[in-house]
Amino acid sequence: MSEALQAAIARQRMLLHTRLSAVLSRLHTACLEAWGDRAALEQQLTATMATLPYGKYLYLLDHQAQQITANIARDALLPEHYGRDRTSRPYMAEAIAGADFSLSPAYLSRNNRRPSLTAVQRLTGPDGTLLGYLGADFDLRDLPLTRELYRQSDQWLQLKGDPAIRGGLFFQQRIESLMDSRIDEVLDLLAELIRSHGVFHGKLHFSSSRATLWLLDTPYHFRVLDYEDLSDPAICLAYPQRAYPEEAEIPAAQIRTVFDQFRALRLMDENIYLRSGSLNIMNGIVALNFSCDGSHYMRWDEFLDKRLDFWLGTSALTSP
Repeated sequence: MSEALQAAIARQRMLLHTRLSAVLSRLHTACLEAWGDRAALEQQLTATMATLPYGKYLYLLDHQAQQITANIARDALLPEHYGRDRTSRPYMAEAIAGADFSLSPAYLSRNNRRPSLTAVQRLTGPDGTLLGYLGADFDLRDLPLTRELYRQSDQWLQLKGDPAIRGGLFFQQRIESLMDSRIDEVLDLLAELIRSHGVFHGKLHFSSSRATLWLLDTPYHFRVLDYEDLSDPAICLAYPQRAYPEEAEIPAAQIRTVFDQFRALRLMDENIYLRSGSLNIMNGIVALNFSCDGSHYMRWDEFLDKRLDFWLGTSALTSP
């Protein structure tokens, strides 16, 4: 997981930790007053659940992490959980080790297979003796997150592919596809669709002679064009004219330059060659997949700075 994604998750966990610890700590005194009376404890948890807008289950455990109440759901008591041994559950580890309040990592729930969290509050008597634990399960989709949208880093990202393909790299060679035979015309047409017809993301599958397009007008749907579509200039008549978006990260004049580099990578070698390449003008990211099944994601300007010897591994840098 990238550092940026880890940081985004950590910020959400900090907010949740603060909110949930405050909620569970308020129950501490009420639980102590009713300790030993199952009915009274379940009544207290039920009353609390009614005021908790995002809880899934509340329950109490004794000092050995054996459940001493039913699971309290929003609209029901689930008595089948009474007596359940939770000592081995991962979310109990910190609490058993002594943490007053702990918030588990996200996990998939056993029954519904939903991303979930469990918060645990240790319950101690006036003399500090451990009485038990208050547990609360939460479904991630219900929690009061800020839902700050994670922004993908634009730093160069390299991913290795299938080892079986990589291991057999030099036992295969590029076979000219239909797209290869008219590659300049195809690249000209795709560049035109991007500059003047609202395509903001285009992916060229050179080996299978097709392209996948996403348009500004309908960004939730993609279109697949085959070789015949891509080699016919009349294809532009099927897409409305659209001004090139001002917020695009790559200048319109550089689109064909990027595609020229795609062409060079496709034809540069019989063993190491580009299988597919894509460009998203809104985030300015180029994506590449090579014959060795290695993939790269990088900014368009960084991509244009790389010479062919870099990709072939004949420079001092790492090969794809």
